[in-house]
Amino acid sequence: MSSPDRHPAVPDDQPAAATPLEAGDATALSSRRRRTHEHILAALSEHGALSRADLSRLTGLSRSAVGHAVGFLADAGHLTEDIPAGTGRTRGRRPTVVTLQRRPGVVLGIDFGHSHITAATATTSGTLLAEATTALDVDSRPQQALDAVTDLAAQALAQSGHTADQIKGIAAGIPGPLDIRTHVVRAPTILRDWIGLNPAQELSRRFGHPVAVANDADMGARGEHTFGAARGLEDFFYIKASHGIGAGLVLAGRTYRGSTGIAGEIGHTRLEGATNLCRCGNRGCLETVVSITEVRRELAHVLPAEPSTAAAAPPPPLADLATQPAAARVITDAGRTLGLVLADLVNCLNPAAIIIGGELSAAGAPLAEGVRDSINRYAQPASANAVTVTVSTLQRRSELLGAVATAIQHSAVG
Repeated sequence: MSSPDRHPAVPDDQPAAATPLEAGDATALSSRRRRTHEHILAALSEHGALSRADLSRLTGLSRSAVGHAVGFLADAGHLTEDIPAGTGRTRGRRPTVVTLQRRPGVVLGIDFGHSHITAATATTSGTLLAEATTALDVDSRPQQALDAVTDLAAQALAQSGHTADQIKGIAAGIPGPLDIRTHVVRAPTILRDWIGLNPAQELSRRFGHPVAVANDADMGARGEHTFGAARGLEDFFYIKASHGIGAGLVLAGRTYRGSTGIAGEIGHTRLEGATNLCRCGNRGCLETVVSITEVRRELAHVLPAEPSTAAAAPPPPLADLATQPAAARVITDAGRTLGLVLADLVNCLNPAAIIIGGELSAAGAPLAEGVRDSINRYAQPASANAVTVTVSTLQRRSELLGAVATAIQHSAVG
């Protein structure tokens, strides 16, 4: 378990989201209206104070829909609408801005990786308090992984000086696609031992509290959008490059999940000439060539062998290896291969940024330079010139902080 120094995950002038609805309110509302309220709260969470016109532009909702939602949420105590300080006299109706109400309390964010689980506590205003983590084969041990989270949460709560009854919201990211219609894991080639499980339901039962669950790459995108390099951007890709490769796509300010929730599974794009067998059953998938496992295997061929006495020691940090010319070449080549797939997405969707996270992002500049090279070569010049490529600055916390941001958005009002 580690306990980070208490620090604001977002600046003090960046409001954190409040809950969409009280439990009693939810029963009285249609699912369409609930989604409208969630869009409003998500926009305020990520952009701060906004006018009604800004909310309409960012969410794509009509002015009347925004007006009804703002009125309802203000009455429920989730937000306020005021004339900002310093606004002078104007003709006609004076402009107002909508801001979220910060409520005291603590939220819990959970990150399920393929081989680890991390739980973190944070305040509802976005200050990270404590973390607890453990190594575990999440893919093949779903029940053990789900059970382990309660212990990790207890550790993080104790470290931060809080108790379970102070939790206002919980969210988790899992390393596989969820059917957004049923919230059940269905993809038969990814997290196959999780097939048929409803992680939100399973976690809610264990915690006795509603839990919001999403794909980890989508959570990573949310973390970057709220706390990281994508703040202020409306069109970007977050690439989680670890044991698998996944993309969180944010288009027009919203996470794009596709019709059933499987959008962004770029790790299973087939590469010409590649023949490695993939866990999905196909050969030549991107993640069989570009993943932390494969890159480290390639690095072992070009770096001096470690002494036999160090065989059980953890591998050297990727950031240190990337400073060595031979290793940097391997990492840059991996970036070029990843960029080959991303170039097609750049042509199709014209993002403003590509942010690379996950364990492989520790390689830093050589990885980003390789991606950039392929985009410059294979994407259309206008689209290539419009996109920036960078590695995450959240130090492998993008997914965890995305879960925290989601928990804050869905937190209950005290």
